[in-house]
Amino acid sequence: MPEAFDATPESAKPAPTSSRACPLPQDVCSPQTCDVPVGAGMPAKNPAKISAYPRDLLAQARLQATDERLLDCLERLACDTPDTFTRRLGLTLHYPVLDSHSLLASTPRFDKLALAQCLKRECVLIEQGGQLLGVFADPFDPARLAWIDDVLQGAPLYLAHAADLATFLARHEESFHAVDALDHDAEASSEGDPLQRLSLASISEDQSRVVKLVNSTLYDALKLHASDIHLGMTGQGLTIKYRIDGVLNGAGKASGSAFADQVISRIKVMAELDIGEKRVPQDGRFKVAVGDRQIDFRVSIMPSIFGEDAVLRVLDKQDLSDRVSGVQLQALGFADETLRALRRLAAEPYGMILVTGPTGSGKTTTLYAMISEINHGVDKIITIEDPVEYQLPGVLQIPVNEKKGLTFARGLRSILRHDPDKILVGEIRDPDTAQIAVQSALTGHLVFTTIHANNVFDVIGRFSQMQVDPYSFVSALNAVLAQRLIRLACPHCATPCEHDDDTLYGSGLTREGVAGWTFVRVKGCGHCRGSGYRGRSAIAELLHLDDDLRQMIVERRPLAQIKTLACQRGLRLLRASALDLVRDGRTTLEEINRVTFI
Repeated sequence: MPEAFDATPESAKPAPTSSRACPLPQDVCSPQTCDVPVGAGMPAKNPAKISAYPRDLLAQARLQATDERLLDCLERLACDTPDTFTRRLGLTLHYPVLDSHSLLASTPRFDKLALAQCLKRECVLIEQGGQLLGVFADPFDPARLAWIDDVLQGAPLYLAHAADLATFLARHEESFHAVDALDHDAEASSEGDPLQRLSLASISEDQSRVVKLVNSTLYDALKLHASDIHLGMTGQGLTIKYRIDGVLNGAGKASGSAFADQVISRIKVMAELDIGEKRVPQDGRFKVAVGDRQIDFRVSIMPSIFGEDAVLRVLDKQDLSDRVSGVQLQALGFADETLRALRRLAAEPYGMILVTGPTGSGKTTTLYAMISEINHGVDKIITIEDPVEYQLPGVLQIPVNEKKGLTFARGLRSILRHDPDKILVGEIRDPDTAQIAVQSALTGHLVFTTIHANNVFDVIGRFSQMQVDPYSFVSALNAVLAQRLIRLACPHCATPCEHDDDTLYGSGLTREGVAGWTFVRVKGCGHCRGSGYRGRSAIAELLHLDDDLRQMIVERRPLAQIKTLACQRGLRLLRASALDLVRDGRTTLEEINRVTFI
């Protein structure tokens, strides 16, 4: 622990003295008996209709605070809401105030001020915008405040409501306790259990801090439903980020290059990778158990100028299955017209339905929702995936195992001999898989599959690069769906707003074109963990081929001409679908500009 944040018990330290003057009136508290500290002269913001507490209320609280602390007595007498009480108290004692949503959205720095000390002293050190801030709840405890001042040398102090601070610390204490339980379970059941656990009994005491950081990182990622964990090496140490709802969120830092290297090595040990090789990329995976759940982590290690970076893809099959089970297409947020078209496509007897989009855009979820709606037990449905992300009843699901020779192409050939009616191919990656998928669609099977491309028209180019015969391709293809996921504005903190002409112009809009639209702005709150967004909705562009479009593809006409004709036939691009959400006040201009082209 750095010297500036030495957490030595106060009994072992000389009692610090404070040179601050008491803010209370002299007739309430004299200098000789004063035990009320005052802020460092940084005034709290004074919102409308918020005023400081009068001296008679402070005096009354001081007289009645016999069996309870002065802070609780004052709040009881004030009869204000927790938020108003904290703001008025901050104004009275000249402390800046941190509201509940700002606190809950912040990142604690337990590496500098231990959680145990935070719980004991009712304070915490957080990081916001790259700045360290000290947060405390009781400004009437001089010994505690002096200790905080001494330990958090130079960090600005902010006042928060005691209940908000307790909730914040309790959340992180729960995470730490869960990690301890995971460690205990791993040691108790290590014999005869092939499932890898979050800790190894052979880790030495010097490395326990490494194990603790890795375990807590994995646990928090699961708790927050993160899709990916990013561990990045810098010149100063390690940064930890979670991808939540498609956006990276800072989760913490760890100082020291040597310590950061140990963390990456720990991940490599869990994934059974070569810890001595640091010059080339490595890929692996491992499994952990949390209670009765089994979670897969797919690991990618990449060398960099500072060392190695690690990205862990979280594959919580049970959680995903619970959330996807029973999910129908209407729950994904598609527009009504797109929804009707997808249901019609899913009911067709044969052909190919292609879904395209970047990693994490919901392609597999969409295909599984389509299959769920036609899974009535009368058709043989077989999938081949890498890996099997969702588990659906009544569906034969095959995981790819390239080490054993089970590739998409080989698995698809075998599936055709297993009397299928509907086939899902997790991804078309190579010409062999593309050829077999097309032939399957031409021989009476309905094939659902995905491919990486930016939009529906780029899919045509991808299949041309894979040397698939254009005539066979367009004969097999029923439709192409390109989709993205848009974060929805948090209903608890979104407020109506207006945009100036420059903002509209930068988003490809005009003042006349947005007449009657409901624009919203987000600021973040405790419900959305400070992001301003809660939940996501799918947007899509759906290209349904007709004879004219098929003929243009066979003739290898320029994609621009194909796009023009498709739009004339009613194709709505991704941008148009995204603007529908903005028009209805369900998301922001900033969000759709992040996801779609203007």
